[in-house]
Amino acid sequence: MTTGRPTPEDGVPDRVLLVRAAPGRVEARELSGGAAGPPVRLPEEELPGFVRQRERTRWVWDDTTRWYPALLAAGVRVERCSDLRLSRALLRHSPFVDQTTLAGDDAAAWDALAPVAAEEHALFALDDLAERLDPAAEHSRQQAALAAAPERGRLALLLAAESSGALVAAEMTHAGLPWRADVHDRLLTELMGPRPPRGQRPAQLDALVPEIRAALGAPQLNPDSPVELLRALQNAGLPVSDTRSWTLEQLDHPGVPPLLEYKKLSRLLAANGWAWLDSWVRDGRFRPTYLPGGVVTGRWASSGGGALSVPTQIRPAAVADAGWQFVVADVAQLEPRVLAGMSGDTAMAEAARAADLYQAMVDSGAVPSRSDAKLGMLGAMYGGTRGESGRMLPRLARRYPQAIGLVEEAARAGERGEVVHTLLGRGSPPPTGAWAERSLEPADDGVPPEELARDRRAWGRFTRNFVVQGTGAEWALCWLADLRNRLWRLGGAGELTDRPHLVFFLHDEVVVHTPAHLAGEVTAAVHQAAAQAGRLLFGGFPVDFPLDVSVVDSWADAH
Repeated sequence: MTTGRPTPEDGVPDRVLLVRAAPGRVEARELSGGAAGPPVRLPEEELPGFVRQRERTRWVWDDTTRWYPALLAAGVRVERCSDLRLSRALLRHSPFVDQTTLAGDDAAAWDALAPVAAEEHALFALDDLAERLDPAAEHSRQQAALAAAPERGRLALLLAAESSGALVAAEMTHAGLPWRADVHDRLLTELMGPRPPRGQRPAQLDALVPEIRAALGAPQLNPDSPVELLRALQNAGLPVSDTRSWTLEQLDHPGVPPLLEYKKLSRLLAANGWAWLDSWVRDGRFRPTYLPGGVVTGRWASSGGGALSVPTQIRPAAVADAGWQFVVADVAQLEPRVLAGMSGDTAMAEAARAADLYQAMVDSGAVPSRSDAKLGMLGAMYGGTRGESGRMLPRLARRYPQAIGLVEEAARAGERGEVVHTLLGRGSPPPTGAWAERSLEPADDGVPPEELARDRRAWGRFTRNFVVQGTGAEWALCWLADLRNRLWRLGGAGELTDRPHLVFFLHDEVVVHTPAHLAGEVTAAVHQAAAQAGRLLFGGFPVDFPLDVSVVDSWADAH
């Protein structure tokens, strides 16, 4: 995941710890053998030049969100880092780690440290919890924890991948996803009418209201009020207990079509309407804040802007700059392929060599149809043991015993209240609730045994999926980390946004913004990075991760 480890002859220190010394001043300390060398003190404004001169150094700091945005703003890209905040979170929950190695007077403060959003960033923010922490001591604790871990190699890869993900997240916020505000406004206008005055509905929504009221016989109905809407639906004789779109779609009533259209447009207006455009698009870029490891499985989250749920209706507004293009890539059926690799199931790996893993299962005779294969695998990974998915599980278990056995054992471990882990060692959270603290015998608090058993099974469904989804997130992190460095090398010269660079990531999809003449090389790099991610996690085990790649001018045109 790096371009090479510097040697002593290079004169480049392998690791340098950055510490905030005082307002406006920074200390840099070379790390060797677990100890920090004498500090090099320098003014804050000289830090970018100091970092730029040490290109291949791994920078050790408390939190990427507190250091990297300012460096990026100064035109400095960091190749490698160790993010102590993210690394501690991983080590604190990994069953591979002796937790006594992480103990310290400031341990609780480290556990409470939270990232800062880009708009809140200041290198020396007032009353920042990070100012009261000792990064040198925390780095020593983490190195001791890693050294004592029985799966040191796996954990080391996980920590490096998570820290690389933090660099990617900051770079994507800095670069931004190209976004045409005029196109976005036109799309909204075509769907809903011109932008209305504040507090008023757009014309298309307003026109639907009388139709909905008339059909439901509710002349004063406010369709934005769930309470009023539920009452109107029930008064119209409709057997509903909620107002969700899925519930309404099951009904045959003249008021349902206009109501569904109203809800669809209303959701778009609230989530990605003109207010969203005003708040999140600046200088032709959509710049959300990404949160690596924001979900317990290791998947990313975002804080504001809905970065991980951009609807297809507005994706035409994501338009590459003149002379540039998007390379959009997503991996097909990531989690079943990951399951094949982590379980070592050669029969499933054989199916994974096909572009469509589910169809390959059919062709092998495992199940009758592609829909059966998909339902069965989703049931295996998410705990669907009833209905059609449950009916397929025995057939899948006979054909792919190691893969199905792995998720079944993860489910049983969860039901026993145990912590499970991903391939690289990310641990699941411990279960909570009465069932996790006592047996299925009747409890003094009156919780029925059947309720406790139901809670156990629910947690088993969570742990069943945790091991697969979490390992999928690890594959994606390795893909990102390797691709990030390949893109940098393609650019030749210039700052981050002068070269091909990542502008979007969601679970198993990436979007790269690239000069048009490099689109072919970027496409090759995306494939090469995916293959490398597979090798990093699964070694020589023969499981493939085929990609669907599009080179487009607008994100909406990707396959």
